[in-house]
Amino acid sequence: MPDTPDAPDAPALPRCAVGRSGLQVTRLMFGAAPIGGLFKPVSDGAARATLEAAWTAGIRAFDTAPHYGVGLSEQRLGAFLAGLPRSDYVLSTKVGRLLVPADGDVDGAEGFYGTPRLSRVRDYSRDGVLASLEASLGRLGTDRIDIALIHDPDDHLAEALDGAYPVLAELRSAGVIGAIGVGMNHAALIEWFVARADLDVILVAGRYSLLDPRAGVSLLPECARRGVAVLAGGVFNGGILAGPGPGATFDYKPPPDEVLDRVGRLQAACARHGLPLAAVAVQFVLRHPAVTAVVIGARSPAEITQDAGYLTAAVPEKLYDELARQDLIPAANPQ
Repeated sequence: MPDTPDAPDAPALPRCAVGRSGLQVTRLMFGAAPIGGLFKPVSDGAARATLEAAWTAGIRAFDTAPHYGVGLSEQRLGAFLAGLPRSDYVLSTKVGRLLVPADGDVDGAEGFYGTPRLSRVRDYSRDGVLASLEASLGRLGTDRIDIALIHDPDDHLAEALDGAYPVLAELRSAGVIGAIGVGMNHAALIEWFVARADLDVILVAGRYSLLDPRAGVSLLPECARRGVAVLAGGVFNGGILAGPGPGATFDYKPPPDEVLDRVGRLQAACARHGLPLAAVAVQFVLRHPAVTAVVIGARSPAEITQDAGYLTAAVPEKLYDELARQDLIPAANPQ
């Protein structure tokens, strides 16, 4: 793999502030889970071409994690970003799953680029977080992490609050990390964390979308009140809002009949206005005043180019009114 990317210079997409951190991210962030092989393998060439397309589309913020591909996502992202001016992009990664040499019964062990086979181990302790960050810096080939998120501490809330959070707060105070937060797909648990920690940002996955707007009830208003930036992932709910049809999944599982019915009604309403459902799914999320950016994963250049194009889709207010009248979105959805 080449040491420097071949992507041409391109203007960045519009940016938005990440809370009070001083950082700014493009309104569309590249979610690097798919290029780590989430659900199906992606070749080195396809991963690199997808990242080049993201850069060409103006994306200047990237979200990854050791969990994605057991380090492969970070490795590929770091190889692509090598040689680009460090001040031109924002880099987010996560702590909470430490990668260790694999043995016997392991969680998703695999090797890449001649490295030993690795295993994920949950670790939200101070030492675990420091070790995880050091390893991430190495895989990413950088000297700093802009955004560090505590990753999926669903069943480890106390450990994450008492172990991971204080050390991240220390590193933020020292200027080693620009912003800290938590990333989960449970809105209520994120809200629990927001109430107990001084966070800059959260990443809520799949819980604010056309199909699941529950985070809009109290989590997003609380983040707005506290000045916490919101990164919204999973805006297509596992794919069904991006490409309805045979084989589409809802939250990465076969969709139940009620979801299929709802998607059909959403798609029909969007079609009456000449809009693809996926574009409205993106615009609906960004419409909320608490949402800083959407995080969208892609495994091909065509996917990420199309996703970036959704940012400029003109969605008329009357479509939102129509969806509200059909009880497909909350009637009080913010503007």
